[in-house]
Amino acid sequence: MPGVAESERFARLRLPVSASRGRRYPELPHPYRNDFQRDRDRIVHSRAFRRLENKTQVFPPSVSDHFRNRLTHTLEVSQIARTIAASLGLDEDFTEALALAHDLGHPPFGHSGEEELNRQMAAFGDRFDHNVHALRIVERFESHYAAFPGLNLTFEVREGMAKHSRDFGPGEFPELDEYRPGERAPLEAQLIDMADEIAYNTADLDDASDAGMFTLDDLWDACPGAYALYEPVESMYPGAPERVRWLEFVRRLVDALVTGLITGTQANLLSTQLLSVEDVRQHPVRLVGFTPATAELNQSLKHFLHARVYSSPSLEAERAKSETQVGWMFEHLLAHPEALPEAYRLDYASEPAHRMVCDYIAGMTDGFFQRAYQELTAAPHA
Repeated sequence: MPGVAESERFARLRLPVSASRGRRYPELPHPYRNDFQRDRDRIVHSRAFRRLENKTQVFPPSVSDHFRNRLTHTLEVSQIARTIAASLGLDEDFTEALALAHDLGHPPFGHSGEEELNRQMAAFGDRFDHNVHALRIVERFESHYAAFPGLNLTFEVREGMAKHSRDFGPGEFPELDEYRPGERAPLEAQLIDMADEIAYNTADLDDASDAGMFTLDDLWDACPGAYALYEPVESMYPGAPERVRWLEFVRRLVDALVTGLITGTQANLLSTQLLSVEDVRQHPVRLVGFTPATAELNQSLKHFLHARVYSSPSLEAERAKSETQVGWMFEHLLAHPEALPEAYRLDYASEPAHRMVCDYIAGMTDGFFQRAYQELTAAPHA
C-alpha cells in the first residue's frame, strides 16, 4: 500500500464530484446526496437495471438457478470496483454508479444477441454497440421525470459509460463525440473494465465448474498460477468438502487478482509525473492494470475459459440458436412493424425502421423475447 506522500499524490488523481460538468438539464442540488450518489440511485431504480435479472451472463437459466445472470454479475463488478477505488483513494460513488450502469445496454442472450443485432444493422450501414445503447437508455428510454427526458445523469457518468471498455478518437463514434474523444477516461472509469474482467473470469470459472465442464486437473494443467493458490487450501483444509475447498480457492483467486490490479495500478501511477485528472486524460495509455505476474494468471484463465467453456459444444449450440432467433425476430419485425406496440412506433416516428426494431429487441429480457418469439412464430402471418 502507498505511503502518506504517495496517497496524497494519488488523491489528486481522484475525480471529485465538485469538479463534475453537471447534468444536461440543470437541477437543484439534493440536501443529503451528492450528484454521483444520485446517479447511482437513479440507475438502481431504472427498469433497465431490473431487466438485467432476466438477461443471460453465460449460462442460460435452464441450466441452474444458482448461476450468475447479468444482474448478479453487475453486483459482483460493483463490489470489486468499490474495493479497488477505495484502495486507490478514488471516488467510490462515481465508481459504483459506473459499475452498476456498465451492462445496461446488453440485449437478450448476452454477446450472441449483441453480435446478431450488429450483423443485422450492418446491412443498413449501421451498427449495434451495447455501450452506445446504454447511453440511449439513460438519455431517452428511461422516462422518470416530468422536467426532462431520460435519467439526466452527470456528464462524467455518461462519459464513463461510453469509455469504460475502450478509447476512441474524434469521429470514430460520431454519436459519442461530446464525450472528449481522443482522451483517456478518469481512473474510476478505467478500473471498471478490469473489475468486470476479474468478476466474469472468476464467476464463469465457478459456474462452469459447478456445471461439470472441466476437472480440477484440467484447470491446474492450463493455469499453474491457479494451482499455486489452491495448493495451500488443500493442505490447510484436507477434511473440508471438495465444494468448500473450491469456493475457498475462488475467494483467494478473486483476492489475488484484485490485489494484483491495485498493486499494478499503483506502480503505473508512480512511474509517471501525473498530478491531476487532466493529466490522466492526456496520458497516452491507460494506467489501471495488473502486475506482470497477475496479468499472466488472468490471461491463462481467459484462455482456459475460451477453450473449455465458451467454445464448448453445449454453449456453442445455445448461442447459435439464440442468434438464429434474434435474426428471425429482427427480420420479422422489420417486415411487420404493426407487431410492435403502437406507442413505441409513435415514439420512433422520426427514426429509421431498422433502428426502431433493433432498440426494441435490445430492450427485451430473455424471457420476454422467448414469449414474443413463440407468439410470433405461431401467428398465421409468421
